[in-house]
Amino acid sequence: MTVAPSSPVHFWTPPDLPGLTFDPMLARLLHEEPVSRIRLPNGEGHAWLVTRHEDVKFVSVDPRFSRQAVVGRPVTRLAPHFIPLDGAVGFADPPDHTRMRRVVAKAFTARSMRRLHDQAQELVESLLDALERHGPPADLVAHLNRPFPLAMVSELMGVPAEDRDRMAGWSETVISAAHGREASERAKAELAAYFTDLLARRRTDPREDLTSVLAEATDAGVLAEHEAVGLAGLVQISGAHAVRNNSANMVYALLTRPAHLARLRAEPALLPQAVEELLRYIPHRNAVGLSRIALEDVEVGGVLIPAGDPVYVSYLTANRDPEVFADPEELDFDRTDNPHVAFGHGPHYCPGAALARMESEIIVGSLWRRFPRLRLAVPEEQLRWQRGALIRGPEALPVEW
Repeated sequence: MTVAPSSPVHFWTPPDLPGLTFDPMLARLLHEEPVSRIRLPNGEGHAWLVTRHEDVKFVSVDPRFSRQAVVGRPVTRLAPHFIPLDGAVGFADPPDHTRMRRVVAKAFTARSMRRLHDQAQELVESLLDALERHGPPADLVAHLNRPFPLAMVSELMGVPAEDRDRMAGWSETVISAAHGREASERAKAELAAYFTDLLARRRTDPREDLTSVLAEATDAGVLAEHEAVGLAGLVQISGAHAVRNNSANMVYALLTRPAHLARLRAEPALLPQAVEELLRYIPHRNAVGLSRIALEDVEVGGVLIPAGDPVYVSYLTANRDPEVFADPEELDFDRTDNPHVAFGHGPHYCPGAALARMESEIIVGSLWRRFPRLRLAVPEEQLRWQRGALIRGPEALPVEW
């Protein structure tokens, strides 16, 4: 077993990478130093970074690593601000985490997903109708990848159409490292105030939406109001922003890999398996997500992590672990054994994973059915990628057909 203090600290300022380029620091640590110490641009001190698939899963489920213990600590991090709203489920431990997750799960039943699927397909068709009317060239992010998941998660939450642009602006500010602490904290406060007001309205005028479920749970004493607001903000932000960027990355991957696209168009039944492989392959975020604190000395991958130290896991590197995935650097639509962790693992597995999968399949399945000659309208090297983003994605995808 390696003694912890002997490990060097790697100062890591994640670059703004183009396309689907994998972060070279992450790749190097996965292969050369799979349990390492890092320091990110903001916060204080160092943190451990765990990169191998087996170790990532271990840390994600072991109760000796606490999310709750992070609250109030200036842990080294990518963003200049603490992103989650107060009381967010992402920084809760069982049993509080279990209690909050159980409430949110009511919005993602099989019945709800069937209802949302029909709405999603109808919405995509209307967006593609508008794209066709606009004519080429057109920005696919503006016409499809941004409005579709925003509308879907807003429908789930009960956010009316006239408020969705404001909601998108708040979400994009909160989830970015580029706007600065003041702007991000202001956006968080405005988002929290919005959902506080919406929860109050749903107590007297309940609807078939998640905000009504949260309001009912608050009235029943299952959730505190700040917990309900934190849950609403988490689902709204992640549902709109993450799917926007990841679905745009999927479209970009297919537009720049004609053999993969031809295969998928020739074998439509391959779509679900192809989406799973795209989820594994695409580096959908910059750096790492939320940290945990070791509550006691814990050995991970042969390295002793001391009590009190913060720990990050990298789902990106876990998805490229050659011990688990054959030829992990290849996008392989024939990959049937695919235990990727793109939606996380353990108690903090993304509650909206089923919705995100459904939206991705609908986008990819519908786009080339409607526009079989869809292609980039500019050379690939002219595409612009978001800077300072926590979730990676193109600023725009100009296409023609």
